[in-house]
Amino acid sequence: MATEIKAPVFPESVADGTVAAWHKKVGEAVKRDEVLADIETDKVVLEVVAPADGVLSSIIKNEGDTVLSGEVLAQFDAGGAAAPSIPAHQEPAQAGAMPISERDPAVNPVVPDSAPQTQAAQDQSPAVRKAVTENNINPADIEGSGRGGRVTKEDVVAHVAAPKAAPAAATPTATAVSLAVGERVEKRVPMTRLRQRVAQRLLSASQDTAMLTTFNEVNMKPIMDMRKAYGDRFEKRHGTRLGFMSFFVKAATEALKRFPAVNASLDGNDIVYHGYYDIGVAVSSDRGLVVPVLRDTDRMNLAEVEKNIIDYGTKARDGKLGIDDMTGGTFTISNGGVFGSLLSTPILNPPQTAILGMHKIQQRPMAVDGQVVILPMMYLALSYDHRMIDGKEAVSFLVTLKDLVEDPALLLLDL
Repeated sequence: MATEIKAPVFPESVADGTVAAWHKKVGEAVKRDEVLADIETDKVVLEVVAPADGVLSSIIKNEGDTVLSGEVLAQFDAGGAAAPSIPAHQEPAQAGAMPISERDPAVNPVVPDSAPQTQAAQDQSPAVRKAVTENNINPADIEGSGRGGRVTKEDVVAHVAAPKAAPAAATPTATAVSLAVGERVEKRVPMTRLRQRVAQRLLSASQDTAMLTTFNEVNMKPIMDMRKAYGDRFEKRHGTRLGFMSFFVKAATEALKRFPAVNASLDGNDIVYHGYYDIGVAVSSDRGLVVPVLRDTDRMNLAEVEKNIIDYGTKARDGKLGIDDMTGGTFTISNGGVFGSLLSTPILNPPQTAILGMHKIQQRPMAVDGQVVILPMMYLALSYDHRMIDGKEAVSFLVTLKDLVEDPALLLLDL
């Protein structure tokens, strides 16, 4: 029975999407819930799965085509059988057919089928699978630099750009570049929809807000001592490690309660004060920067914050974040310190009016009670929209957050 395969229903904030990759070919048998294609939107990659066991009978929207919400992508034959494969050295019997070996290759060139996707490729993110398919690369030939040897998009790009010792003559493609050793390599690829969206939002934030940044520094020794003293017991009790981010999320939540303007957003000429605390945590993925949102952080304990952050990080790495995971948010925390950033000015995430930037922990000499002491210090940066937040509020918010992090007992005692 023929069935239409349609694009997922996009939320109102997503106008359309792009077919990033087809994982099945026409005539290929598939199982129920097996991934047929990936649809890339401005925010996430959505998977289109088979509605039942059957065969993909035709593809209407090819890779790179723009699709609207609910638009037909392909035709699917539920319960159908796969088309029998024909060996490369045979053809269907025809009257007077000439054997392939006797044909003139200049008239009838034999075009080899693309190499089937390996299990290694299926285990990678949609961006990696697409890049591997476009460049006709066997993932087993690429040395992965990700966790557990996982191949990343950067690994694919480096593999394509690397000069080969003895390049074989081949038909050049639109995306692959093969140059002799010593020549400069250049590759032009279209910007992904996510990267385009990030660029638009960052440019809009710079142009449409009165953005200002205030700085401070925080002594991380109290938290580091607490992790050292209770980290093992915490992990045994809750099944997750005690990290730094959970302390900052809880400290930011408490500071937001005291300074509601920092938790507010602008809607035209209206100020929207939010009576809840949904904190976005910036996460880097192969596709770019994404900001999944922790909901109602005032109701979470440290363990719940840590578990949710780990879950979002795993989803981001595997391309499994949903649109609901990244919708909304009243405040954002970005941690450039994990990449070694010592100091930066984070850019606002509209319509939010503030964002906190964490940075690298570095041992520095500090004056304590008239004595020079070496302490693990971190610079903090709070960027805020001056149209909504006055300098006094921004500075007071950051000082409050600093005090709470430097003395975690204040969070427990609600002081």
